[in-house]
Amino acid sequence: MLIDLAPLRVRAFRRLWIGRTISGLGGQMALVAVMFQVWQSTGSTVWTGAVGLAQAVPLIAFGLFAGSLVDRVDRRRFYLLTTTGQAVCAVLLAVQGFLGSPPAVVLVMVAAQSCFVAGGGPAARTFVSALLPREQLAAGLALNRIAFQGAMLAGPAAGGLVVGWVGVGGCYLIDAATFAVALYGAFRLPELRPSGAPARPGLHGVLDGLAFMARNPVVRGALLTDLAATVLSMPISLFPLINAERFGNDPRTLGLFLSAIAVGGVVASFFSGAFTSGTRPGLVMLAGSALWGVSLALFGLSSNPWAGLGFLVVAGAADTVAVVSRGTLVQLHTPDSLLGRVSAAEQIVGQAGPDLGNLRGGLVAGLSSGGFALVSGGVLCVAAVAAVGMGVRGFARPSPFPKPPRSARSPWPR
Repeated sequence: MLIDLAPLRVRAFRRLWIGRTISGLGGQMALVAVMFQVWQSTGSTVWTGAVGLAQAVPLIAFGLFAGSLVDRVDRRRFYLLTTTGQAVCAVLLAVQGFLGSPPAVVLVMVAAQSCFVAGGGPAARTFVSALLPREQLAAGLALNRIAFQGAMLAGPAAGGLVVGWVGVGGCYLIDAATFAVALYGAFRLPELRPSGAPARPGLHGVLDGLAFMARNPVVRGALLTDLAATVLSMPISLFPLINAERFGNDPRTLGLFLSAIAVGGVVASFFSGAFTSGTRPGLVMLAGSALWGVSLALFGLSSNPWAGLGFLVVAGAADTVAVVSRGTLVQLHTPDSLLGRVSAAEQIVGQAGPDLGNLRGGLVAGLSSGGFALVSGGVLCVAAVAAVGMGVRGFARPSPFPKPPRSARSPWPR
């Protein structure tokens, strides 16, 4: 039941994982610095909310076109280029942090960095299937997930300490330094060109990717299930209201709410062997997504803060189960020649779904209450997940890809 560490025996994957883990931690630290700097300059929640917009818009606007480019070029070289671009943006953020710039300048730099993320993210997602044998795909994705959750837990706390110690400029500079580790992890990879015919340039390549996702029931079902869970029942925007309605507006309780989901994700990742070794990732994703909705509905009904925290921990664990299973389905059911475009769509769903879900929750709560928004969202999530499970042909069936024999080895050095 424990997390499978076998993918880390593959040297290429291990170097890449370490590099991305450290740069992910730096990214979470830098986000704290951005939010702090913008808030200190403006004192406006509109401006701090614009930080999320500056991150999301480039991913959504350019993601599919970047994914099409990933399916035309050497993915290793493209990843190195986009990671270098992110590092340069981090250095520029550090410079303006030391000099003191208007908030608009900070948002422009955040948006520029997100443009590079729009390309580097899909390229990095293709590396798992290129570096690992098929039977280790789910385990590799679980390792990526625990690195992400660990950065979500430790990064903000470390960022707050660093900002208080050396200021926002120093925090941005540390983030820039972490990209050196990410670049080293990818620099020694072999050339990784997509197999099969390269993507057609421009809009034609994007449309080819969308057509594949529309006609492939498993990939379509995975993305629809993720959207059902996030758009209908994302709870983050409701935490301050729930805390004020039921728990005396105590900031300590609010902080625990924000951490509980990440704690559940880390725990689920540690025990990911329980769900990564099976042959029905679609069924596992449906179960995880439904449990996410049920847990959030119970959180909305809870008047005891400790019970509420428990439900959020369960929700975080269910979210990790669903996300790892989604990645497994996408990797197994997408031809390598289309993996960049489908990975870009997966990245967009992962970004836009929670943003829309937080907006939905806020609008419903404004018309009713925080508890109603949570409970109704959880119920709708479960209903939508059930509809996908029953309506998408073959989604919950065993994977059609048999495991290779035990003698099969990864093509890259261990």
